[in-house]
Amino acid sequence: MRFKKILSTAAIGAVSVGVLAGCSGGGGGADDENTLVLWSVTQETTQRAAMDAIIADFEEANPGTKIELEERSVDEMKTAMRQTAGTDAGPDIYRYWQGAGLGGELVAADVSLDLTEYYDEYGWEDRFTPTAMASITQYGGYHGVPFIQATEALYYNKTLFEEAGITDLPTTYDELVAAADKLVAAGITPIEFGGTVNWHVMRLLDSIIETKCGAETADALNTGDGDWSAEPCVTEAFTELKKWGDDYINEGFMGISNDDSSQLFFSGQAAMALEGTWLNSQVVDNGMDPAEVGIFPFPTGTGRLYGFGEGLYVSKSTDKADLAAKFLDFFTSDESQSGAQGAWSPISANKNVTPSDTDTLAHYWVDMLADSTGLYVNNDQNFSTATTGEYWRIQNLVLTGDLDPADAGAEFQKFRDANK
Repeated sequence: MRFKKILSTAAIGAVSVGVLAGCSGGGGGADDENTLVLWSVTQETTQRAAMDAIIADFEEANPGTKIELEERSVDEMKTAMRQTAGTDAGPDIYRYWQGAGLGGELVAADVSLDLTEYYDEYGWEDRFTPTAMASITQYGGYHGVPFIQATEALYYNKTLFEEAGITDLPTTYDELVAAADKLVAAGITPIEFGGTVNWHVMRLLDSIIETKCGAETADALNTGDGDWSAEPCVTEAFTELKKWGDDYINEGFMGISNDDSSQLFFSGQAAMALEGTWLNSQVVDNGMDPAEVGIFPFPTGTGRLYGFGEGLYVSKSTDKADLAAKFLDFFTSDESQSGAQGAWSPISANKNVTPSDTDTLAHYWVDMLADSTGLYVNNDQNFSTATTGEYWRIQNLVLTGDLDPADAGAEFQKFRDANK
C-alpha cells in the first residue's frame, strides 16, 4: 500500500479526491456507475491523509472506479443528511454516528441499507470487536460497518498541572474540582469548551450526570423512563455544570466554537480538554509535543468510560450497493486499517489491528479500556433530534444564568412528557 508515502506528504496538503461543496446528483450519488460518493465530517490533516490513501489504493486495485469524497462540519453533515433523507440527492456511502438519535434516526427513516447479505458475503461479523458490532445490530439487521469506536476522557497538559502543584491525577470528582481550583489559583484556565456547538459542552453535562446520579439512574434518565423532575441528582448535576461554567471553563466560551477552544489546549492556554480518541492525532497535527500530554478518565465513580461509535453506512437509495460494499470491505480490511491505525482512533474497530507504535498516547486508552466496567453514551446519540435540542436549550440557559439549576430537570421532563 502507498499509505506511508501519502501520509508523509500531509504537511504540504492532503491528496484531493474531489471534495465538493454542494450535494451530489441523483441516484444516491454520482451518475457514473463506477463512481461512489462518500460523505464524511471534516477531518484533520492526518485523518484526511489516511482516508485519501485508502481511497487511492482502492481505485488502483479497481481500475476505472472513483471515490468522490465530500467533507462537511459536524452540524452541516447532520443537516445535509436530514435534508436529503427520502430523496436520491444523498451520497452512496455516509460516515455517521451510530446512536439512536443520529444514525438510528436515519435507520428509522429508511435511509440506511440493511447490509446483511454483504456481512454474509464478506464475513464481516468476524472482523470487528463485539463492542463495535453491538452498534451495528442494535436496530435489527446490519446497518453500516464500524468506522471507529470512540472513547472520551480528559486530556491534560502535564506542564500546567505541575505549575499548579497537581502531583496526583484526580480519581474522584471532588479531586477533579480540587485540581481545577489549584489551576485557577495558579492563573491557569482549567478546561476549554466551545459553546456555539452545543454538543461540546454537553460532554461535561453528560459526565456530571453520570457522576451525580450513578450508572443505573443515569441510564434510566438517558435511555429509559427515568423522571428528570424527581431525581435530586439532576439538580446537583445542573448546579455543578453552572459552577464549571462560572469558575473553570475558558472566558467567553459560549461565543466560540469547539475548534477555536481546542486551540487553547494546543497552545497551552488551557490545562484540560474533554475529548475523544481522535485527539491523539490532532495533538500532533497542531504542533503539541505528545510527551507533554496525558489522559485520564472523567472520574465519575461508576467505572464506565464515555464514548460512542461511528459507522460507514450505505444509502438505501444507491444503485451501486455492490460497489459500495466492495469499498467498505477494502476500507475495513486488516491491511487498510493497519496502515491507517492511529489516524481516527488508537483502538481499531477491526479486532485484528493493534495500536500503532508511533502513537505515544495510545497506551492511555488501552489501559483505560482494560479497566472500564462499561460505556455511557453521549446524550445526543441517546435522544431524538428534538429532545437533544431541548436538552441543549436547558443546558445553555443554566450556563447563562437564565434558568435556575433547581428548575432544569422539571423543565426538561415537561418537554419529554409532552413529546412521548
